[in-house]
Amino acid sequence: MYKSTTTTFAADWASPPGAIIEEFLEERGWTKAELAVRLDFSPKHVNELLKGRAPITAETAERLERVLGSTAGFWMRLESNYQQDLVRVQQLEQLASHKAWLKELPLSWMKRQGWVEAYEHAGKQVEECLKFFAVASVEAWEKQYSKPLAIYRTSPSFETQQGAVASWLRRAELKAATIDCRPYEAKAFKSVLMEIRSLTLEPEPRVFVPQLQSLAAGAGVAVVFVQAPPKCRVSGATKWLTSDRALMALSLRHKSNDHLWFTVFHEAAHLLKHGKKTTFVDGLDGLDAQQEAEANRFAADQLIPQEALKNLMKLRSEREITELAQTIGIAPGIVVGRMQHEGWLPQSYHHRLKVRYSWPEKVSHG
Repeated sequence: MYKSTTTTFAADWASPPGAIIEEFLEERGWTKAELAVRLDFSPKHVNELLKGRAPITAETAERLERVLGSTAGFWMRLESNYQQDLVRVQQLEQLASHKAWLKELPLSWMKRQGWVEAYEHAGKQVEECLKFFAVASVEAWEKQYSKPLAIYRTSPSFETQQGAVASWLRRAELKAATIDCRPYEAKAFKSVLMEIRSLTLEPEPRVFVPQLQSLAAGAGVAVVFVQAPPKCRVSGATKWLTSDRALMALSLRHKSNDHLWFTVFHEAAHLLKHGKKTTFVDGLDGLDAQQEAEANRFAADQLIPQEALKNLMKLRSEREITELAQTIGIAPGIVVGRMQHEGWLPQSYHHRLKVRYSWPEKVSHG
C-alpha cells in the first residue's frame, strides 16, 4: 500500500535569513536600529535585509560575522538556501498550474504500484511524476513521450490511453535499465531465438522468465514484464534505448502461453526487421500494416514451422495435439492457439491445454 504523504521532506515555503538574524537580536536584546549602527548600514537597508528583500552579499556576510558571530560562510549558506527555496516555491506554483496533466496519467495505479510517491500538494505531485519520466516539464514530456506515440491515434478511444501507455513504457525503460546487456548483434539475437523457443515447454514463469531475460540480454535485448495500467490495452512493445541496446516489454495482456510466446516472437521480428527509429506498441491501432503482417508471419513460422501446418488441420483430440506439439518441440497450448486463430478449431475447444498466468495481487516495486 502507498502512503498518503511522502516521508521525504521538501520545503514548499522559504524563510529569509532575516528570521535567524532577528533571533540573534532577541538573544542580545538589541533593536534593529542598534544593529544598523553596529553593521554600519542604514536602518532602511537593515529592514530590507531582515525581510529578505536585500540579499546577504559576501561583504554583508563578513560584517555579520564580526557583529553577530558564526562565520561568513554560515551567512552565505543561509542566503543560498533561501534563494534556492524561493526558486523551489516558484517552481512548485508553476508546476501546480499543470495539475490537469495528471488526469492524463493512471496516477492512482502508479501510486498503488509504487511507481510514484503520493503528495497532497498538486505541484509536488506533478514534480514527482516528471521525475518518474525523467523530464523537466510537461512540455518536455509531450516531446519525449506524447509525440512518439502520436502514430497510434487512429482510435477514438486512444486519447484516454496515451498517458497510460506512456507510463507503461517508462516503467519498462526503468526496469530495463537494471538488466546488464551485451551490445546488440542481430545475428546473435536471431540465433538465440531457437533457445528461447524451447522455453515455451516450461510452464512456470519463475523458471522461464529469468532464462528468457538472460538469453535475450546476451544478444543485446532487455526483456521486461510490466503489468499494464487501466486504459492501456497493449500486449508488447519494442524500443531502441541506444544504438546497441534494445527493449522488449511484455504486459501479459491475454494471460495465456500461446499469446505470450507469439508476442515474444512478434516483438523479436520488429527488432530484427524494422529499424531502430520507431517505437512499436502492439495492441493499439496505427501500426504499419505491412510491418505488422511481417512480424505476425515471422512469429507464426518461428513457433510452428510451415511444414507442420498440414498436420494441424487434421488434429481434433487433445492427445493428437499433444503428440504433435512434442514432435515439433512446442507447448501444446501454442498449437491450440494457432489452430483457433486459423479457424481449424473452435475457440471453446481444448483450452485446458493452454497455460494461464496471473499477476500477483501485490506487485513488487522493484
